[in-house]
Amino acid sequence: MLLVTQSREREQLINENYGLVHSCANRFRGRGVEYEDLFQAGCVGLIKAADNFDSTRGFAFSTYAVPVILGEIKRIFRDGGSVKVGRSMKEKSRKAMQLMRTLAVQLGHEPTVSQLAQELGVDVSEAAQLISVSMPPLSLTGSGDENSDAQLDIPVNAPEESLSELISLDTVLDMLSEKDRKLIELRYFNSLTQSKTAQQLGMSQVQVSRREKSILSFMRKNLI
Repeated sequence: MLLVTQSREREQLINENYGLVHSCANRFRGRGVEYEDLFQAGCVGLIKAADNFDSTRGFAFSTYAVPVILGEIKRIFRDGGSVKVGRSMKEKSRKAMQLMRTLAVQLGHEPTVSQLAQELGVDVSEAAQLISVSMPPLSLTGSGDENSDAQLDIPVNAPEESLSELISLDTVLDMLSEKDRKLIELRYFNSLTQSKTAQQLGMSQVQVSRREKSILSFMRKNLI
């Protein structure tokens, strides 16, 4: 019973958080990688986050998931190319989509990831990955008309975008020491000069300047 409950919770996390994947992927548009590849990599990150999330630690799933999703997307650029999908995975994905359409007719509605996974004899995370391989990201917000050849590419500022940026910033700030966080708070949230910040922290203005440069360099490496 515990395993069933955990599986349902994982499926729910995946189904309810595709918006985070879109938000993260949108931040990399125009950088030489197709959006579909960005979205697919983000889905892999979402699945990994759902598999490893521990709700007992007391923080929201989005706080944990966003860095994982961004990490998978960044991997594309580190590897110097798009997401590579093997022939075997493509074939499995085609079969999964065919089964998904069959189930939709039988059930009268789109099957859940859990239902599809059960029919395929795989776990939920693999079923979600098979769906992400074949399903174009635009289909999630498209007209739903299968006979339409019109491409929908309407830029929309998703509400999750601001959220993901704040989460990313909070995540990086949490990596800093208490004194470094205070320095950034005084300089960029309270808009104090380096001299006044130095007085607050018991440092010299030169020390604040040097430390600030070091902190900002660290943050840039860990932010998008």
